[in-house]
Amino acid sequence: MGTQNTSAPPRAQSAPADNPPRTRRHGGGIIHENTRHTTRFVVIGNHLVQHKELSLLAIGLGCHIQSLPTGAGADIKTLTARFPEGPTRIAAALRELEAHGYLRRERHRTTTGRIVSRTVSCNQPQAAARPAPADTGGCPDRRLTQRSSTEPTAPPREPRPAEQPSSPPEQAPPPHPHRITPDGTRTRPTPRPRKALPTVPQPSCTAPALLQQATDLLITLRRRDPRLLLSSPDTAHLAPGVASWLERDVAPSAVRHALTADLPDDPLRRPAALLAHRLAAQLPPPPPFRAAPAGPPPPRYVRNCDGCDRGFRAFETEDRCRDCRVAGSAA
Repeated sequence: MGTQNTSAPPRAQSAPADNPPRTRRHGGGIIHENTRHTTRFVVIGNHLVQHKELSLLAIGLGCHIQSLPTGAGADIKTLTARFPEGPTRIAAALRELEAHGYLRRERHRTTTGRIVSRTVSCNQPQAAARPAPADTGGCPDRRLTQRSSTEPTAPPREPRPAEQPSSPPEQAPPPHPHRITPDGTRTRPTPRPRKALPTVPQPSCTAPALLQQATDLLITLRRRDPRLLLSSPDTAHLAPGVASWLERDVAPSAVRHALTADLPDDPLRRPAALLAHRLAAQLPPPPPFRAAPAGPPPPRYVRNCDGCDRGFRAFETEDRCRDCRVAGSAA
């Protein structure tokens, strides 16, 4: 009776409140057999894969979108061709992700004037919604966000005169294409001014036929390379430069080869600027001077002499025969 069982706990241990719920003990529940990934993996938070309001299709689609590289297609047509689900279910799943902040669709205007839609994937919607601290360079510190409100914090230190910031840091504009004013109205942002194209050589002859031939040559460049699809203002700017090449006895095939040869493999951001640079930098010299060929001699007509009425062959300005001209000069 005096011997105590030292292995028995003095009292029942209560589990902490922040522990996950207990799993089934009698052979049930999942068992993980994990192997560390070294290549081709992506980190996805449990707030997405264990979301209580998202459907299973939306969770799987969100994981697939986060694993895609930058620039990959994530529209309904591309996802329908990739998965067996139809476009209706995939569109509904995308709307779920967009409603919970895991997906954002923005509209941007390209340099050619087209409006395209871009899909932005957010791996932490809550972190993206919070303003980033200034001292972390825009990246929220998880330890600072999870700090308890009861933890005492040190009072802010007043900066010394040498440490006074010169100007407050500028905040980046919101990523949305529309801005919302304090009164609740939505305004369109002011577009950035487009950088002017480089100057091109101007022809000495501005005949409409020559400019039309230069315009037709620029329009057909997209058959050689689809990236050389030019807009109407860019074509009108480059046409005089092509005309200056054509008036220098350069064949249209040679002009087309000079503009499309050895193009970079990277995507062309401004193809019109590249063509304008080539037209100005590779302008050939003018052709050599060629004297105009001598024309045929003036015709001679048969007429009667005004002095002796004798017929003779003479130019249009001669009215007397040779004998009458000699006699007149002697007299």
